[in-house]
Amino acid sequence: MSTAILGEDGLARCPWGVSAPDYVAYHDEEWGRPVRDDRGLYERLCLEAFQSGLSWLTILRKREGFRAAFAGFDLEKVAAFDASDVERLMADAAIVRNRAKIEAAIANARAALDLPGGLAATVWRYADPDAPAPRTTADVPASTPGSQALAKELKKHGFRFVGPTTVYALMQACGLVDDHLVDCHRRGAYR
Repeated sequence: MSTAILGEDGLARCPWGVSAPDYVAYHDEEWGRPVRDDRGLYERLCLEAFQSGLSWLTILRKREGFRAAFAGFDLEKVAAFDASDVERLMADAAIVRNRAKIEAAIANARAALDLPGGLAATVWRYADPDAPAPRTTADVPASTPGSQALAKELKKHGFRFVGPTTVYALMQACGLVDDHLVDCHRRGAYR
């Protein structure tokens, strides 16, 4: 049961946020900061899906490659990708080359464009800003009733690779919940 850990700079962080310089930057500058636009949420959803089964550090280090490969995560551009784009992406060493995840990213762009009100409006209906502050990493759930409901809604609209755990990771990353530990210096920073 890990509590926040003091970094070399004297700031208390969630334990995962001190394990590598990439994580420190991501933890301090991005994770948990509200993302309220369709493109930003689509990017994070794609990255969370690609992360499934892999280290998040791998995804962070390939992030610029993903942005280049997926047209800056522009929904309309990705939705227009075809079979030749899938093959191009399968040959791109700058990203995770998994056909099912690549095809899901394209399908999810199309589904996001068809969502009534858009992706941000749909996702933010499931925000839980008053979730209890976790004291230890053991208090942080893998999924919640909210992530289960959002995953179900996204699947209903044709999204893929959006299970409750992946969706909860999206909710954490994009500020729909604040899962910084209670003694982490970022806890409550984005309210």
